[in-house]
Amino acid sequence: MNDLNLRDKVAVITGGAGVICSTMAKSLAAQGVKTVILDLNPEAAAAVADEIKKAFGTDSIGVSASVLDKASLELAREKIHDKFGLIDILVNGAGGNSPAATTKVEKMDGDDSENLEGTFFGLQIEGFDRVFDLNFKGTLIPSMVFATDMVKKKAGVIINISSMNSYRPLTKIAAYSAAKAAVNNFTQWLAVHFSKTGIRVNAIAPGFLLTNQNRFLLIDEKTGDLTPRGRKIINGTPMERYCMPEELTGTLIYLVSDLSKFVTGIVIPVDGGFSAYSGV
Repeated sequence: MNDLNLRDKVAVITGGAGVICSTMAKSLAAQGVKTVILDLNPEAAAAVADEIKKAFGTDSIGVSASVLDKASLELAREKIHDKFGLIDILVNGAGGNSPAATTKVEKMDGDDSENLEGTFFGLQIEGFDRVFDLNFKGTLIPSMVFATDMVKKKAGVIINISSMNSYRPLTKIAAYSAAKAAVNNFTQWLAVHFSKTGIRVNAIAPGFLLTNQNRFLLIDEKTGDLTPRGRKIINGTPMERYCMPEELTGTLIYLVSDLSKFVTGIVIPVDGGFSAYSGV
């Protein structure tokens, strides 16, 4: 598939040791892309890189850095330059939610006035800070550091990972929904800002996947069954199942390749029909 123009490109995947982002990294490696697995956990990052090298025969390295620490990302960039040269692709995959920024109830009612702890009023500002930092600043700062290479090359692609709750906020997760909405807005802003540089900026908005960050909301720890919230999600998704990480990779390959050379500033839902369904 030479028309993709991906072979020997260099891609950085933040949060690269996680289930979703490691799957994305493998899909890039299958196209001949040299991958940088960037993660806070150096052992996990190295393990994914080794797995990629064995499975696909393409170069991959694990690099430890924090997406919230510009200096650590700049050190990571130096390591990447030493090994691979300039960066062509950035996938901003690091993100997540926090129980401290999640309400216990979906909606307040008239009886909540005596017990506000489980409502909006019980949310912890520190939890909001963590969620906004990880999802928004964790997209902003790596873009600021790694896109300097793309400016030098006058070519490059940034892919941000949003969520379907960026369009219609979900109950309970006020901070996560708002942070992902900010990612959408930033994707559009940066696409316009970079429009004459050869750099394209787009985002993928997955529907519902089971992740370490949301498992506590969707699966009953004691029984292993779906929680009432988990059942709502399945009932609201016309395909009646969760998304698999592999099902995001077709959209990723499209957006990073020359198949989408005139595509910038968009957010593509991959949601099993969730956004098309009224519930009736």
